[in-house]
Amino acid sequence: MNLLELAGVTKRFGAFVALDEVDWHVAAGEVHCLLGENGAGKSTLCNLVFGVYQPDAGAMRFDGAPHAPAGPIDALARGIAMVHQHFSLVGNMTVAENLVLGRARAVLRYDDVLEKMARLADEYDLAIDPHRVISELSVGERQRVEIIKCLLTDPRLLVLDEPTAVLPPGEVDALLTVCRKVAASGRAVILVTHKLAEIAKVADRTTVLRRGRIVESVPMAGADMQMLVRSMVGRDVSTADSVLAATLGIASQAAATVTADMADTTATEGQACKAAAMEDAVEALTLDALTFRDADGVLRLDDVTLAVRRGEIVGVAGVEGNGQTELGAILAGLATPTQGQICIGGRDVTGARPGDITAAGAGIVPEDRHAVACIGELSISENLFLGATHRYSRWGLLDRARMARDARALMQAFDVRADSPDVPMGRLSGGNQQKAVLARELTREPLTFLLAAQPTRGLDVGAVEAVFRRICSARDAGLGVLLISSDLNELIAVSDRVVVLYRGRVVGEMPATPGNRETIGAMMSGHGHG
Repeated sequence: MNLLELAGVTKRFGAFVALDEVDWHVAAGEVHCLLGENGAGKSTLCNLVFGVYQPDAGAMRFDGAPHAPAGPIDALARGIAMVHQHFSLVGNMTVAENLVLGRARAVLRYDDVLEKMARLADEYDLAIDPHRVISELSVGERQRVEIIKCLLTDPRLLVLDEPTAVLPPGEVDALLTVCRKVAASGRAVILVTHKLAEIAKVADRTTVLRRGRIVESVPMAGADMQMLVRSMVGRDVSTADSVLAATLGIASQAAATVTADMADTTATEGQACKAAAMEDAVEALTLDALTFRDADGVLRLDDVTLAVRRGEIVGVAGVEGNGQTELGAILAGLATPTQGQICIGGRDVTGARPGDITAAGAGIVPEDRHAVACIGELSISENLFLGATHRYSRWGLLDRARMARDARALMQAFDVRADSPDVPMGRLSGGNQQKAVLARELTREPLTFLLAAQPTRGLDVGAVEAVFRRICSARDAGLGVLLISSDLNELIAVSDRVVVLYRGRVVGEMPATPGNRETIGAMMSGHGHG
């Protein structure tokens, strides 16, 4: 039985056709995965189902009746809940207050929230302190709150837009288990993800969107995973595409071959040359006994000492909540260490303001690009030259024509896809936003060091590939890169070496080779170190 049906659904934003005559259905009792590049229409489709947008043509049916929600409240009342790609939580309120927010007291009281949270923690392993303030939570913990908020309503249809993009490896399987349990109860799940390994574990059916149209929709029993790769990427994944294969999480012999070839190539062709160059490399970043306590006095970073040389990528691995967020915030100048020292290119920037840190030669790609790296209401051009508008100012006026010309050149060089540099940054897909952030940060002068904190979170595979190629090119040009990521496959595919954070301490360091993956994973879980 089909729980959700779409017939000829079209959605336009001005002249742009986001969805083009889409015929689609989701059956009760199934997990239905949506694949496609950023901008392919996946989020638009989900937002139509949830009532955020209304279709320009076509019709929807839910549970056998016409479905035309005037807004999310209508969709929630009918039994549809959605976790958006971008969070919708109030930062200065507690977890429990966010869960009660907008609900009538007769429907869900504060005490009810605490009771149901305890039940969901036991049933789905989604434990979190209801009294913690949202702004103090890591990105992964905030995502957990969003999922709990949906499950509290006991929905008939659960829509998850890129939920695993912000979850550490240990929590991904738990979320997939939640999806399976929801579907097994006779309800349905729409899951947007780019990880084929996740799809192989959880999906009953998978649909691929491209440019607003359905390319294919196939049952996963006996599905050709490489065919899905071709549908997503538009080409076969070859042995040269180690980063892409790792990002996809392809559970196949082909992916294993890609990883093995990458390791062999690194060991036989590039390693000796790189090692010789590294001996003379100048340290781009040094952290000496860096310690940080939060506003409540909780120790988040404990005596962290590490160095990043010019011409290398150092990956920081760790399960979410072990100090990575705090480390990124300190390096970006958004938090001040309790003690210790930070040097960029030999210059002490301990406790410096963000502008002084960038002036010292740092490019910063922060963990939350929407809250920190971009201003959605401003144009692409204005975002590309944030902090550098003085170069275009004369007599107190901006030379916007020259800004637009230079912005177009950067957009072309970094493949930022938009009709004009005057388009608001908030209208870009996640991948194009991140490429714009990279364009700004990698063209700063001077530039010695790059912080890339969760740079591929929420991006499609094509954007992931573009981002990592840019980061690797910067490394090859002599930049020192600190890459913070919760995706161990990406770290191993891109980094030269990996350090592991556990409970705020560096508990180990290893070369970034596939053979060390199991040991690194054990250290991330608190095992395998002294």
